Amino acid sequence: MLHKTNIAVLVSGGGTNLQALIDAEKSGIIKSGEIKLVISNKEGAYALERAKSAGIRTETVSKKELGSQEAFEEKIKELLKDAGIELIVLAGFMSILSESFTSAYPERIINVHPSLIPSFCGAGFYGLRVHEAALSYGVKVTGATVHFVNEIPDGGKIIMQKAVEVQPGDTPEILQRRVMEQAEWIILPRAVEKVSAEINKSK
Repeated sequence: MLHKTNIAVLVSGGGTNLQALIDAEKSGIIKSGEIKLVISNKEGAYALERAKSAGIRTETVSKKELGSQEAFEEKIKELLKDAGIELIVLAGFMSILSESFTSAYPERIINVHPSLIPSFCGAGFYGLRVHEAALSYGVKVTGATVHFVNEIPDGGKIIMQKAVEVQPGDTPEILQRRVMEQAEWIILPRAVEKVSAEINKSK
């Protein structure tokens, strides 16, 4: 039996990208990895319910309660170590991780960003802001990018991208939904499978 890469998903909100990963694991798109742990930085995030329904261990780590970024990241590291995690997926995780955290997991943290990097990315570009910027700029094509995470926001090596057309009359909300459905939910599971398979090969 092939050893699967142990995956942790870090979340903050509704967990639609987490759901795409759970579904991809069930359908066999992700076969080289297994989601073992879901960590939220927000108490009561709906993503935790999605994880529980799928029988995945959940943890909540609050920076406010722990008092500092350092304590927050140390707690996450403890949980990752305890679960034997080999790959970390940021799926709508709304907390910037420090260089001391990201450098501890080189090319083992991946993130999905709702634009075609290097457009509309970096500090301050998250959630609807990305789509608002794309629309106000007037681009005809946008999309999503899965990339490795390093100390620069959205600055790591690109793993996969998928383009999505902007339609006349799009609002940021409509565009956000289309980018999720046509890009994020497709390339995130594929990228997780690709990186998991590479990690397994390197063992």
